[in-house]
Amino acid sequence: MTTNFVEVNYQRNSSSVNINNMGMRDMQARAYENRHSQYLLLKSPPASGKSRALMFIALDKLKHQNLKKVIVAVPEKSIGGSFSNTKLTNGGFFEDWSVKPENNLCIDANDTSGSFKKFMASDEQVLVCTHATLRNSFKSLTASDFDNCLVSIDEFHHLSSNEDNILGGVLQSLMDESNAHIVAMTGSYFRGDAEPILPPEYETLFDKVTYNYYEQLNGYQHLKSLGIGYHFYQGSYLSEFVNDPENNRKSILDTDKKTILHIPNVNSIESTGNKYQEVGLIIDSIGEVIDGHTIDPVAYDAGVIFVKRESDEKIIKVADLVNDNAKERDKIQGYLRDINDVDDMDLIIALGTAKEGFDWSYCEHSLTIGYRGSLTEIIQIIGRCTRDSDNKTHAQFTNLIVNPDVTDTVIKDSVNNMLKAITCSLLMEQILEPRLSFRSPKSKENSDSDINKNEFDPEYNKEQADLKKKTESNKAGTVEIKGFSEPSTDRVRKIIQEDMTELQAAVVQDNVMQKAMVGSIDPEVANKVHLPRIIEEKFKGLGLTEQEIEEVRQHFIAEALIKPSRIEEKQGADGRNSRFIVMANTQFDLDNLSVDLIDTMNIYETAFDVLSKSVDGPILKAIKNEIDSQKITITKEEVLILFQERKVESFMAQHKRKPSMDSSDPMERRLAEAILFVEKMRQQHGR
Repeated sequence: MTTNFVEVNYQRNSSSVNINNMGMRDMQARAYENRHSQYLLLKSPPASGKSRALMFIALDKLKHQNLKKVIVAVPEKSIGGSFSNTKLTNGGFFEDWSVKPENNLCIDANDTSGSFKKFMASDEQVLVCTHATLRNSFKSLTASDFDNCLVSIDEFHHLSSNEDNILGGVLQSLMDESNAHIVAMTGSYFRGDAEPILPPEYETLFDKVTYNYYEQLNGYQHLKSLGIGYHFYQGSYLSEFVNDPENNRKSILDTDKKTILHIPNVNSIESTGNKYQEVGLIIDSIGEVIDGHTIDPVAYDAGVIFVKRESDEKIIKVADLVNDNAKERDKIQGYLRDINDVDDMDLIIALGTAKEGFDWSYCEHSLTIGYRGSLTEIIQIIGRCTRDSDNKTHAQFTNLIVNPDVTDTVIKDSVNNMLKAITCSLLMEQILEPRLSFRSPKSKENSDSDINKNEFDPEYNKEQADLKKKTESNKAGTVEIKGFSEPSTDRVRKIIQEDMTELQAAVVQDNVMQKAMVGSIDPEVANKVHLPRIIEEKFKGLGLTEQEIEEVRQHFIAEALIKPSRIEEKQGADGRNSRFIVMANTQFDLDNLSVDLIDTMNIYETAFDVLSKSVDGPILKAIKNEIDSQKITITKEEVLILFQERKVESFMAQHKRKPSMDSSDPMERRLAEAILFVEKMRQQHGR
């Protein structure tokens, strides 16, 4: 069974695809407003037009800001086509983007080794190359050679602050030893899965332009919904591609939908170890391979596989990008680059390709077997199906994940893969929905003063004034929380505006918070003890105070729990509308939310609910046990919360006994550990 963690609907208001009088989309115009920044970081999803945004900015820097050269670096040659010649004047811009063939080093015929240095010594203005070419060419140049140049790095998340990451070192050298301008672009929304792209002291120098997934998808013309789901299976993943009418089971692959299918890495637990055989079996599950020369000679000569579907003899066009034959793969990739009709392709089967920078706007379904290395990679794959196109109103990402085998003594890898899949869904949930703002009721006392001062007016109507206050507080997008600590410094405001998704990525990958995710640790302990620790570690370069950490913490919990899609409006007996929020499967009146209340909630409730519905009891127990086997020492702060909130006392009252360390329930074992901690403390103090 496939279960969607995330299902979001959009308004299709066309705001992200309409252009202004200079030919710029909404995101591009926002980026262009910051064209005078020396260091600019553009965070924007696939298909939002980052490459063209760079063209607008670069041409302005050449013509109006006295820069001499523009260098665009992309991760691989296939993406270089995004920066080919473009007629910008047709939309009202003052100049066209032009790259001479000899200065496009992503063309295979070009000599990258000498061409870069030749360009730097010439009067030529624009060059496109790969990250590797920039990296290697920098070895024979100095940082000062890049004075008065714009260096743009596409797919910026490829960099790392790790000293072994050469391109990261190149960027730091340019910032330290030249006056070069830098435009960095990424669609991944956070700096990386384990380490930052740049050290904090460098990152703070960048002005940031963020155009989020919600803004992009909500502003489309055709696409109105997106689902992110997981399909858990046992045995071989290939069995999920077999139609079984007798057992009312359909193949996970719907060939009526334009699909990119990523098979698992050969070294993963999902793989059979023979990628070519897997591709063959998937194609055989569709139907019979036929000679397509008479049907579409151009496609056939390019290597497209024609399959007659068994159910109705419909011809399905398949591209095999798993094939390692360089000549054949170049032909099919060339064909895919030139696709301009919805009927040109039905299914693309890939392994390490067709992810970032790959543009097939007709794609409706991204189907991925096994967890793919990192959150960044998954987000890039999801981006393959979220382009706007008139052939679809819904886009779907499905991750096929193997269930832990409870009879196997070694289940660590499969449990970890399942958890990574869940963390990805939690991260995507943050960026696919509109963001709410949160405030304390006290914060609007000043703004309400104009209402309150009318109390002495003879015509003052208290009922109307109260209704106006309620209407103001119930405006869409704003939620009041009693006791909420609003941002008190620019540092906190900047984190909330720019870095909450990156913080989410750090939180969902923390091994202690993963215990909370599957119900193995008390939510209040996770929220009050471990979340502040993660915030402090994540932003250690900023030196946040305890108060600032608390402000970020409260905002994080509120944003994780209170989603627009979970807010309902109901009419009461008095005829007034009230808003309610569903948290922990319980409905709460939004007017009565408090920090104390949300602190007791499991911010990963959605993940636990979906897991509980998707896997049976023994498997869920195996997942919990595997997570709990990664022992952590209980902290004094955690013990204090468990006792202050009477968690131990409640357990003993309910079960008429002490919690046991031998229990199969991880929460009971945690309570038992808390009791042992207190007993040891008493012994140490002679009590």
